[in-house]
Amino acid sequence: MATSIKKIVAASLIGTTIEWYDFFLYGSAAALVFNKLFFPNADPLTGTLLAFLTYAVGFVARPLGGLIFGHFGDRLGRKRLLVVSLLLMGAATFLIGCLPTYAGVGAAAPLLLTLLRLVQGFALGGEWGGAVLIVSEHGDAARRGFWASWPQAGAPGGNLLATGVLAILAAWQSDEAFLAWGWRVPFLLSGVLVLIGLWIRLSITESPVFQQAEPEETAPIIGVLRHHWRDVLTAIGARLAENISFYLLTVFVITYAKANKIENSTVLNAVLIASAIHFVTIPMWGALSDRIGRRPMYLAGAAGIGLWIFAFFPLINTGNFLAITLAITVGLLFHGMMYGPQAAFFAELFGTRMRYTGVSIGAQLSAIVAGALAPIIAVALLKSYGSSLPISIYLGLAAVLTLVAVFAARETQGRDLAEKVHV
Repeated sequence: MATSIKKIVAASLIGTTIEWYDFFLYGSAAALVFNKLFFPNADPLTGTLLAFLTYAVGFVARPLGGLIFGHFGDRLGRKRLLVVSLLLMGAATFLIGCLPTYAGVGAAAPLLLTLLRLVQGFALGGEWGGAVLIVSEHGDAARRGFWASWPQAGAPGGNLLATGVLAILAAWQSDEAFLAWGWRVPFLLSGVLVLIGLWIRLSITESPVFQQAEPEETAPIIGVLRHHWRDVLTAIGARLAENISFYLLTVFVITYAKANKIENSTVLNAVLIASAIHFVTIPMWGALSDRIGRRPMYLAGAAGIGLWIFAFFPLINTGNFLAITLAITVGLLFHGMMYGPQAAFFAELFGTRMRYTGVSIGAQLSAIVAGALAPIIAVALLKSYGSSLPISIYLGLAAVLTLVAVFAARETQGRDLAEKVHV
């Protein structure tokens, strides 16, 4: 019996929210505590840089996860792989909460942390493609942008959840207690969340578009490289401004605020409010792309964030809570204009039996040069120049590249996903 589109959306949204909660929790902890607990012999900014290097390792593993999950997802189906990705992510995050620190086991602590981060990245690399495809392939073409944008809302949803838990702990605990044991609580909480996500995901049906499609004669990756290499490049270029901006606005901003003597609670609460607005508005942008097309929405978001970033840091520098909240919120609204239509846009680029592989490889390869390096490059630029201007120029240039990639792409709105098209 077919599962209703609303239940499919709920299963994807809850799963992606949990997976992003796990992934972003690490980024927030890297900015707040990992530099002290796992790299205590470095100065504050260098310690943070080292912590972000372990953070980046998760991105390096994402293309491998995308390739392996994509291969089996295109051969065996979307549902099974989504269950596996959720189990892997939840287990890795729970174990991070159990890790001994540098004070306990020395150099083994950051090595174990890095290993578990690799597992997180591998799992997330397989999660994203499956989650957006199982929704895209269940929904109708007329509202695909709207339905497929809901799993995308899992990113701010997970960030909202992770930041919210950290903000509650920061308000409830002293800094000493948070460093001693409080930081472990949100990681251990992941175990409970994963059980909820698994219960829901196991109850849905496989994608009907996948079930009806004939298997490809060659391996999915061969088909992608042979027929869709231009589409992979489109996805990589489209992700640059979107991915870089998100991690600057939600992860690096915590480090930047600390460097400017702004209270952790101030910036965490601002990210919390902005993420809530982001969560609500992403489906709105997806729905709008059903009316005006994927490309116009994406181009507006890329241009907007490329300009807004030059106002972003001066607003943060004020130290005023309202100004900081405005800076992050507007930035995330522009990000949502790209992220909302992205799931449908990428899904519509590829044929069914190579779609999981195509969207995963395109998105996750870009994540290495974009999201993985964004906090590292930003911290290095801040340390070298003592100014936010080079960071703004960095994102501005990425926005230009995204504008070129999306402008050169074809419009995909309304495409029949069951159609076997080799382009």
